[in-house]
Amino acid sequence: MTLRVLTRYHLELLVRSQRWLAPGLAYVVVLGLGLSGGDDVLSAAAFSAGLLVPVTVWLTRGAVTAEPPQSRACLVVAAGWRRVQLSALFAAASAGLALGGLGLLAVLLVGSGGSPAALLAGVVATVVCALSGAAVGALCNRPVVVGAQYAVPLGLGGVVAVLLVPGSPANAVVRALVLGSRRHAAGVPWWTLPVAALLAAAGWWAAALAAEHRGE
Repeated sequence: MTLRVLTRYHLELLVRSQRWLAPGLAYVVVLGLGLSGGDDVLSAAAFSAGLLVPVTVWLTRGAVTAEPPQSRACLVVAAGWRRVQLSALFAAASAGLALGGLGLLAVLLVGSGGSPAALLAGVVATVVCALSGAAVGALCNRPVVVGAQYAVPLGLGGVVAVLLVPGSPANAVVRALVLGSRRHAAGVPWWTLPVAALLAAAGWWAAALAAEHRGE
């Protein structure tokens, strides 16, 4: 069973279980409350992208806990612990990116000052923040962290860290868009994209190894 097939299965499971509904609605409602007609595209895109970090963490928790134990055991026999865990994480990241794409589209429709450069900056910020949330979600949920009493506060702490700690890709790209809005000059630090991708890959691999080691 290939990773692509497993990822599609976990996406379908995430949708059917409705575990996407709460984070998806939270994203839509908060984004709708924070946006208004005529907002500068760059500042609105920064808000939309930053909001993706906690939402993607939430989606990741939904994806890795949606599957019944019996079904997961059958998948593990067919594909192995690593592939099963990685496919769930990829599904959550894909869902986060899809939400972020819709949010960016809404920003472009209602915002002002849109340009190809602003669009590109918004796309980069969306991808960076979704990947940052995916990394936090992978490290703060099963099987790395077992039990909601630990996973939820650790996930919240991780969200605060990647958004507020200077030097993190999400912090850097959101700050760049806000500053660009004030200066009327779109631009993003390009280093944030590969660093966010590396962090997400490291988080996913650590979670896959933990799943294989702990057998859950």
